[in-house]
Amino acid sequence: MFPVRFVYHPPACDRVHFVNGDDVAVVLSRLPRELWDRLRAVHFNDRSRGRRVLGYVSRGRRDIALCALPPRVSLSAAIRRDVGHPPTAPSHFGAARGRQWPTVSVRRFMLYDTLLHELGHLQVVDPDTASERLRFGRERAAEDFALAWRRRLWSQPFDHPDPAHHPPGRVRAQG
Repeated sequence: MFPVRFVYHPPACDRVHFVNGDDVAVVLSRLPRELWDRLRAVHFNDRSRGRRVLGYVSRGRRDIALCALPPRVSLSAAIRRDVGHPPTAPSHFGAARGRQWPTVSVRRFMLYDTLLHELGHLQVVDPDTASERLRFGRERAAEDFALAWRRRLWSQPFDHPDPAHHPPGRVRAQG
């Protein structure tokens, strides 16, 4: 049994969960255990406030939530354009700017951007601080974590039938 619980909350209206516990387990299994050892549960809920929130970490820094989204969505606005990072484009996930994203691109983004970003918030960056808030990775550290691990995971051949677990344009590794 996988050590992380997956909790499903049904989405409202026509909203959908693009990823599930099996998808998250695949990503986590590719990461060193110490990176997600704090993680107790992943919640799939419908608290995205439209599509402004794709995921978040609980106050106790033990749970991650991945939010349901409308069935047709463009996530170009969600791509972070931080100073000091190379620009990320929708094409990095297999989508085109200004158009509806294919389902596989949304899934790729939720797993290899949103999930990794939220895992970045679970990383202890300053264990000696008295402030609980400053002990863990904030936005910049979380984004650096997501970018570094996405590059690392996508640079390694990985045999999986689901195209969401491969960078766009790469065919499934033949083993």
